[in-house]
Amino acid sequence: MRLISYLLDGEPRYGAAIEGGVVDLTRRIGRDFSDVRALIAANALADAQEAVAGQKPDYALDNLMLLPPVLAPEKLWCIGVNYAERNAEYKDSSDLPKYPSLFVRSMSSMTGSGQPLEKPHVSDQLDYEGELVIVIGQGGRHIPREKAWAHIFGMTLCNEGTIRDWLRHGKFNVTQGKNFDRSGSIGPWIVTADELDPRGPHDIVTRVNGEVRQQDTTERLMFPFDFLISYLSTFATLKPGDMIVTGTPTGAGARFDPPRWLKVGDVVEVESSRIGVLRNTVAAES
Repeated sequence: MRLISYLLDGEPRYGAAIEGGVVDLTRRIGRDFSDVRALIAANALADAQEAVAGQKPDYALDNLMLLPPVLAPEKLWCIGVNYAERNAEYKDSSDLPKYPSLFVRSMSSMTGSGQPLEKPHVSDQLDYEGELVIVIGQGGRHIPREKAWAHIFGMTLCNEGTIRDWLRHGKFNVTQGKNFDRSGSIGPWIVTADELDPRGPHDIVTRVNGEVRQQDTTERLMFPFDFLISYLSTFATLKPGDMIVTGTPTGAGARFDPPRWLKVGDVVEVESSRIGVLRNTVAAES
């Protein structure tokens, strides 16, 4: 199932993307599960599947303003330096990391597929980072690695947009450059684990104006999905709907010489063959 969140008449709703459009689940089961996170928390995927079975689309997908599939996860974890060769891009002669780099983002820094990515007034260094995202279903603490796969509800995509010069404002953190409003995106939907095995392998491609900039596969992750779930749950309880943005391959704009920053009007696409395409156009901050 592909679960999707969107705006209709100014109100957030959710549904299932099917052939030909979207079946609205808000009016069918919304009295019991108010949004995608509530559906995940209630372990109610079967209810959604039953509600969609045999239905015709209520809306054309192209007519909807898409939102990130989970509107308000308790935690949005982001993993850095996770694909082979990413450590070498830093040119600091450091050993391969023993543990993943980690930071968090607020959902106000994310928008949905088809919505503008905002280039801020204060910087010309808006960069792209295409990433796969795992969505937590069953929560937990101290999750053994061998049981981690059962805690994944599904997968989606992220453009983990970054304001590069603002990453260096603080001595120890990258928070500022990772949390500009609407600088990144998540979507277009969650593909549930019953239709897409999180074990993969999964491909990831990032294009800017049709040009491939990043391309890799989860077979080359330094810290695979099951490790990340076990590691994160060692110190923090994972909750239903939490999202883990699992790292970007080599080839971000900052790594070119000279750097290739995103400009107003650029179209960024993040694609994985079994998930779909997350597409956004860059716009100036309003």
